[in-house]
Amino acid sequence: MSRDSIKMLAMLTMLLNHIANALLPAGAPLTNLFLYIGYFTAVTMCYFLVEGYGYTHSKRRYAGRLLGFAVLAQLPYQLAFPENGMAGFVQFNMLFTLLLCFLILLVQEKVSDPILRGAAIVLLICASLFCDWALLAPVFTLLFSWAGASRPRKKLAFVIAALLYGGMAWLGSGLLADALGCGLPILVSGFFILYLYNGQRTGHGRTFYKWFFYAFYPAHLLMLGLLRLAVL
Repeated sequence: MSRDSIKMLAMLTMLLNHIANALLPAGAPLTNLFLYIGYFTAVTMCYFLVEGYGYTHSKRRYAGRLLGFAVLAQLPYQLAFPENGMAGFVQFNMLFTLLLCFLILLVQEKVSDPILRGAAIVLLICASLFCDWALLAPVFTLLFSWAGASRPRKKLAFVIAALLYGGMAWLGSGLLADALGCGLPILVSGFFILYLYNGQRTGHGRTFYKWFFYAFYPAHLLMLGLLRLAVL
Protein backbone atom coordinates (compact mmCIF):
# COMPACT_ATOMS: atom_id res chain seq x y z
CA MET A 1 0.00 0.00 0.00
CA SER A 2 1.14 3.52 -0.70
CA ARG A 3 1.39 6.23 1.95
CA ASP A 4 -1.70 7.90 0.51
CA SER A 5 -3.71 4.66 0.65
CA ILE A 6 -2.94 4.19 4.33
CA LYS A 7 -3.73 7.83 5.05
CA MET A 8 -7.07 7.45 3.23
CA LEU A 9 -7.82 4.52 5.52
CA ALA A 10 -6.88 6.73 8.47
CA MET A 11 -9.33 9.38 7.26
CA LEU A 12 -12.09 6.75 7.20
CA THR A 13 -11.33 5.49 10.70
CA MET A 14 -11.19 9.08 11.97
CA LEU A 15 -14.58 9.75 10.39
CA LEU A 16 -16.10 6.77 12.20
CA ASN A 17 -14.62 7.93 15.50
CA HIS A 18 -15.94 11.45 15.02
CA ILE A 19 -19.41 10.20 14.01
CA ALA A 20 -19.48 8.26 17.28
CA ASN A 21 -18.35 11.27 19.29
CA ALA A 22 -20.68 13.78 17.67
CA LEU A 23 -23.82 11.84 16.81
CA LEU A 24 -24.13 8.45 18.51
CA PRO A 25 -25.29 7.72 22.07
CA ALA A 26 -22.46 7.36 24.57
CA GLY A 27 -21.77 3.84 25.77
CA ALA A 28 -23.66 2.04 23.01
CA PRO A 29 -21.82 -0.96 21.48
CA LEU A 30 -21.70 0.61 18.01
CA THR A 31 -20.45 3.88 19.49
CA ASN A 32 -17.63 2.12 21.31
CA LEU A 33 -16.73 0.11 18.21
CA PHE A 34 -16.47 3.26 16.08
CA LEU A 35 -14.45 4.98 18.78
CA TYR A 36 -11.99 2.11 19.01
CA ILE A 37 -11.60 1.85 15.22
CA GLY A 38 -10.78 5.56 15.12
CA TYR A 39 -7.75 5.13 17.36
CA PHE A 40 -5.94 3.86 14.28
CA THR A 41 -5.72 7.42 12.99
CA ALA A 42 -3.68 9.48 15.47
CA VAL A 43 -0.70 7.14 15.69
CA THR A 44 -0.73 6.69 11.91
CA MET A 45 -0.66 10.43 11.30
CA CYS A 46 2.13 10.89 13.86
CA TYR A 47 4.18 8.27 12.02
CA PHE A 48 3.70 9.98 8.67
CA LEU A 49 4.39 13.38 10.23
CA VAL A 50 7.80 12.13 11.31
CA GLU A 51 8.40 10.59 7.90
CA GLY A 52 7.18 13.71 6.09
CA TYR A 53 9.38 15.93 8.22
CA GLY A 54 12.40 14.16 6.81
CA TYR A 55 11.16 14.41 3.22
CA THR A 56 9.77 17.95 3.08
CA HIS A 57 11.63 20.53 1.01
CA SER A 58 10.34 23.47 3.06
CA LYS A 59 9.69 23.02 6.76
CA ARG A 60 8.31 26.56 6.92
CA ARG A 61 5.62 25.76 4.35
CA TYR A 62 4.83 22.45 6.05
CA ALA A 63 4.32 24.21 9.38
CA GLY A 64 2.34 26.95 7.64
CA ARG A 65 -0.05 24.43 6.13
CA LEU A 66 -0.61 22.79 9.50
CA LEU A 67 -1.25 26.14 11.17
CA GLY A 68 -3.52 27.45 8.42
CA PHE A 69 -5.77 24.41 8.33
CA ALA A 70 -5.71 24.13 12.13
CA VAL A 71 -7.12 27.65 12.38
CA LEU A 72 -9.64 26.86 9.64
CA ALA A 73 -10.74 23.68 11.44
CA GLN A 74 -11.14 25.16 14.94
CA LEU A 75 -14.68 26.51 14.59
CA PRO A 76 -15.97 23.32 12.90
CA TYR A 77 -14.20 21.32 15.64
CA GLN A 78 -16.00 23.23 18.38
CA LEU A 79 -19.25 22.92 16.45
CA ALA A 80 -18.89 19.15 16.23
CA PHE A 81 -17.56 18.66 19.77
CA PRO A 82 -18.82 21.56 21.92
CA GLU A 83 -18.21 19.65 25.15
CA ASN A 84 -14.48 19.16 24.48
CA GLY A 85 -12.26 21.24 26.67
CA MET A 86 -10.08 21.24 29.77
CA ALA A 87 -10.49 23.31 32.94
CA GLY A 88 -12.90 25.65 31.18
CA PHE A 89 -10.63 26.25 28.19
CA VAL A 90 -11.50 25.55 24.60
CA GLN A 91 -9.75 22.48 23.32
CA PHE A 92 -7.71 22.92 20.15
CA ASN A 93 -8.07 20.44 17.31
CA MET A 94 -5.69 17.70 16.22
CA LEU A 95 -3.96 19.81 13.57
CA PHE A 96 -2.72 22.09 16.34
CA THR A 97 -1.43 18.97 18.08
CA LEU A 98 0.38 17.88 14.93
CA LEU A 99 1.86 21.37 14.64
CA LEU A 100 3.27 21.02 18.16
CA CYS A 101 4.64 17.60 17.18
CA PHE A 102 6.24 19.17 14.13
CA LEU A 103 7.84 21.84 16.34
CA ILE A 104 9.20 19.12 18.61
CA LEU A 105 10.94 17.58 15.60
CA LEU A 106 12.22 21.01 14.61
CA VAL A 107 13.63 21.61 18.09
CA GLN A 108 15.32 18.22 18.02
CA GLU A 109 17.00 19.12 14.76
CA LYS A 110 17.87 22.77 15.32
CA VAL A 111 18.60 23.23 19.04
CA SER A 112 22.05 21.92 19.87
CA ASP A 113 22.15 22.70 23.59
CA PRO A 114 20.72 19.60 25.35
CA ILE A 115 19.27 21.51 28.31
CA LEU A 116 17.56 24.11 26.13
CA ARG A 117 16.40 21.40 23.73
CA GLY A 118 14.91 19.32 26.54
CA ALA A 119 13.18 22.30 28.11
CA ALA A 120 11.66 23.36 24.79
CA ILE A 121 10.38 19.84 24.11
CA VAL A 122 8.83 19.61 27.57
CA LEU A 123 7.08 22.96 27.06
CA LEU A 124 5.71 21.85 23.69
CA ILE A 125 4.46 18.59 25.21
CA CYS A 126 2.78 20.56 28.01
CA ALA A 127 1.19 22.87 25.43
CA SER A 128 -0.53 19.83 23.95
CA LEU A 129 -2.62 19.57 27.15
CA PHE A 130 -4.94 22.11 25.54
CA CYS A 131 -5.23 20.06 22.33
CA ASP A 132 -6.82 16.86 21.09
CA TRP A 133 -4.70 13.77 21.82
CA ALA A 134 -2.88 15.66 24.55
CA LEU A 135 0.52 14.26 25.56
CA LEU A 136 0.02 11.04 23.58
CA ALA A 137 0.60 12.45 20.10
CA PRO A 138 3.88 14.16 21.12
CA VAL A 139 5.03 10.93 22.78
CA PHE A 140 4.15 8.94 19.65
CA THR A 141 6.12 11.46 17.62
CA LEU A 142 9.15 11.15 19.87
CA LEU A 143 8.96 7.36 19.68
CA PHE A 144 8.93 7.36 15.88
CA SER A 145 11.68 9.97 15.75
CA TRP A 146 13.76 7.74 18.05
CA ALA A 147 13.01 4.72 15.87
CA GLY A 148 14.27 6.40 12.71
CA ALA A 149 14.82 3.91 9.89
CA SER A 150 15.36 0.95 12.24
CA ARG A 151 12.68 -1.66 11.72
CA PRO A 152 13.14 -3.28 15.17
CA ARG A 153 12.86 0.15 16.80
CA LYS A 154 9.72 0.91 14.79
CA LYS A 155 8.15 -2.33 16.03
CA LEU A 156 9.06 -1.43 19.58
CA ALA A 157 7.70 2.10 19.13
CA PHE A 158 4.28 0.78 18.09
CA VAL A 159 4.25 -1.73 20.96
CA ILE A 160 5.13 0.97 23.50
CA ALA A 161 2.48 3.29 22.03
CA ALA A 162 -0.16 0.54 22.24
CA LEU A 163 0.78 -0.37 25.81
CA LEU A 164 0.79 3.29 26.81
CA TYR A 165 -2.65 4.11 25.43
CA GLY A 166 -4.15 0.75 26.38
CA GLY A 167 -2.71 1.06 29.88
CA MET A 168 -4.09 4.56 30.30
CA ALA A 169 -7.53 3.36 29.19
CA TRP A 170 -7.38 0.46 31.64
CA LEU A 171 -6.38 2.73 34.52
CA GLY A 172 -9.15 5.14 33.59
CA SER A 173 -12.01 2.66 33.33
CA GLY A 174 -10.74 -0.58 34.84
CA LEU A 175 -12.12 -2.45 31.84
CA LEU A 176 -10.01 -4.83 29.79
CA ALA A 177 -12.27 -4.13 26.78
CA ASP A 178 -11.26 -0.47 26.85
CA ALA A 179 -7.58 -1.37 27.14
CA LEU A 180 -7.82 -3.68 24.14
CA GLY A 181 -10.02 -1.28 22.19
CA CYS A 182 -7.46 1.50 22.62
CA GLY A 183 -4.29 -0.55 22.20
CA LEU A 184 -5.15 -2.91 19.35
CA PRO A 185 -5.83 -0.22 16.70
CA ILE A 186 -2.31 1.11 17.31
CA LEU A 187 -0.89 -2.36 16.67
CA VAL A 188 -3.04 -2.61 13.54
CA SER A 189 -1.52 0.67 12.37
CA GLY A 190 1.90 -0.81 13.00
CA PHE A 191 1.00 -3.87 10.93
CA PHE A 192 -0.13 -1.74 7.98
CA ILE A 193 2.96 0.46 8.12
CA LEU A 194 5.55 -2.23 8.82
CA TYR A 195 4.21 -5.00 6.59
CA LEU A 196 1.95 -3.46 3.93
CA TYR A 197 3.42 0.00 3.33
CA ASN A 198 5.63 0.18 0.24
CA GLY A 199 7.38 3.36 1.36
CA GLN A 200 6.07 5.41 -1.55
CA ARG A 201 3.38 7.92 -2.38
CA THR A 202 0.68 7.06 -4.90
CA GLY A 203 1.79 7.31 -8.51
CA HIS A 204 -1.00 9.62 -9.68
CA GLY A 205 -2.87 12.54 -8.19
CA ARG A 206 -0.22 13.54 -5.68
CA THR A 207 -1.33 17.16 -5.58
CA PHE A 208 -4.92 16.07 -5.02
CA TYR A 209 -4.01 13.80 -2.11
CA LYS A 210 -1.71 16.38 -0.58
CA TRP A 211 -4.49 18.95 -0.26
CA PHE A 212 -7.31 16.44 0.30
CA PHE A 213 -5.84 15.28 3.61
CA TYR A 214 -5.68 18.87 4.85
CA ALA A 215 -9.11 19.90 3.55
CA PHE A 216 -10.93 16.77 4.68
CA TYR A 217 -10.35 17.55 8.34
CA PRO A 218 -12.24 20.88 8.60
CA ALA A 219 -14.77 19.82 5.93
CA HIS A 220 -15.91 16.65 7.70
CA LEU A 221 -16.00 18.43 11.07
CA LEU A 222 -18.22 21.14 9.62
CA MET A 223 -20.61 18.54 8.19
CA LEU A 224 -20.75 16.65 11.50
CA GLY A 225 -21.28 19.85 13.42
CA LEU A 226 -24.19 20.88 11.23
CA LEU A 227 -25.70 17.37 11.47
CA ARG A 228 -25.34 17.45 15.23
CA LEU A 229 -27.24 20.74 15.39
CA ALA A 230 -29.93 19.34 13.11
CA VAL A 231 -30.60 16.04 14.88
CA LEU A 232 -29.76 16.67 18.54
